[in-house]
Amino acid sequence: MSLRDIPLTTASGDTVTLADYADQVVLVVNVASKCGLTVQYEALEELQRTYGPRGFTVLGFPCNQFKGQEPGSMEAILEFCSTTYGVTFPLFDKVEVNGADRHPLYAELTRVADADGTAGDVGWNFEKFLVTPAGTVHRFRPATVPGAPEILSAIEAGLPVAA
Repeated sequence: MSLRDIPLTTASGDTVTLADYADQVVLVVNVASKCGLTVQYEALEELQRTYGPRGFTVLGFPCNQFKGQEPGSMEAILEFCSTTYGVTFPLFDKVEVNGADRHPLYAELTRVADADGTAGDVGWNFEKFLVTPAGTVHRFRPATVPGAPEILSAIEAGLPVAA
């Protein structure tokens, strides 16, 4: 199964795949509401508002694998994201990103090496994988903020050319 064909469950329970976003640059992020990096939601939403009209979207995947920092129900997560950060990008059902129960999406994404050449397990909340319409995947570790030049450059390079 290709990366684009892996079933994904939205926060509302619908099933989609990355193929549904095939014409967009997608930033896949494992998110958590009670993490020191949770403030990255603000920058992720800024990316969504800035680049969304040009063919970009953030896809947030809540994950409770790192010190129980996403313990809430999907309803609580959605409420938190909406009221605290005004999140408009799609959120998905909770997933595991490491271990035996790792979601198939993350099984594929974690094969990709970061800028230092390291692949493997997700290191912490807010690890980012940018997938271009051409299928290229770029990996950014949690400490790389969403507005970092290397992320912005990868987004810009993958966006459709304006007519």
